[in-house]
Amino acid sequence: MADPTLQTFCCHHTNRTDRAITIMQEFNTDAYNTVCIVSSTIGMIGAIYQILPREDSNTFQRWNFSRGRDIIVWLAVADLLASLGVFMRSIIWKNFGSILPMEADTSSVIFCALSSAWTQYFYMATWIWTLCYAIDMKLLLGSKNGPFTRYHLLAWVLPAVLTAVGLIILYLPDANCHGLTSLSSALLRILPNYCVTYMLLAVVMIVNPILYVASTRNLQSAVLHSMAQMTGRERKLIQIIRLKFALINLVYYICWLPNLINGILLWTLWHELPIKAIVILWYMMAVTNPLQAFFNAIVYQPWTRRQKLRFECCQDFKSSTNINLNAIGKGDTNFSESSPLLPDQEKEYGQNVPHVSINGSSSL
Repeated sequence: MADPTLQTFCCHHTNRTDRAITIMQEFNTDAYNTVCIVSSTIGMIGAIYQILPREDSNTFQRWNFSRGRDIIVWLAVADLLASLGVFMRSIIWKNFGSILPMEADTSSVIFCALSSAWTQYFYMATWIWTLCYAIDMKLLLGSKNGPFTRYHLLAWVLPAVLTAVGLIILYLPDANCHGLTSLSSALLRILPNYCVTYMLLAVVMIVNPILYVASTRNLQSAVLHSMAQMTGRERKLIQIIRLKFALINLVYYICWLPNLINGILLWTLWHELPIKAIVILWYMMAVTNPLQAFFNAIVYQPWTRRQKLRFECCQDFKSSTNINLNAIGKGDTNFSESSPLLPDQEKEYGQNVPHVSINGSSSL
């Protein structure tokens, strides 16, 4: 999971009576690591499924299809790397080490800090790619181009800055964040990492629904412009897109609301901490954080048509087969007059013209 509380456990524990030790006495680390391994494996499967190449849509829709696909693929890449970090960290903790480093165990502190930084960075990137998708849908429905280069800068640079600032303040110079003697030193040392993590998380939670609500205002005019008609079919498409927007937000809240609740409880009830409630939230985070990729594979796919995977080896074979069949077909037209339509007539009357939708789909 991506949680600042776990990152504080990476510090040296010179005082064996601190609150972290008390919490860990109520915590089954083997069961927790097992949950993380299972959920991160499912998450990686979902991310890989999203990354696999898809067949392009028809020529009228190819640009919009590729525009939405690019954001979804980069979101899945960040999800895959974050889930991989959770998986590897849990495997090593389960078999070779402990979540809490032993006293003077510098190697465990370094591994814990680096793996936590890796996981936090890529999960922050997924939050920003989720925000970029909402921004791009608003621009797309307004017939505006998306600043894709800026999306990349925002999604990869901002998490690096926030992760570095939070963890440098927490760990440097001696990775001893549990030996603080005053409230002010604790606030200056530990609070910044919570702030940079949860502020970004909360911003996306607030801004994304606003963007999707604003997008739905332009939805009917965009569908009418795209379809050149407004029948029951188009109204159904509008309802499907609204439902998709709502489920994208719901998935984000399900996956990350436990993290936000955990942070609020820790900072408001530290002296009377409900340890059992905190442990339950940690298990929830161990399940929901890595499963974001799996849920995204469901909600981000086109809902109005079945998407086909595209493999280059199969495409090459299919192309060569089509070329041979076309050559045979051309030979037949030269010698046969049994066809009810001439070639030009077949092209004019036999071709189905697709209706183009803004949802990355087309139907005949």
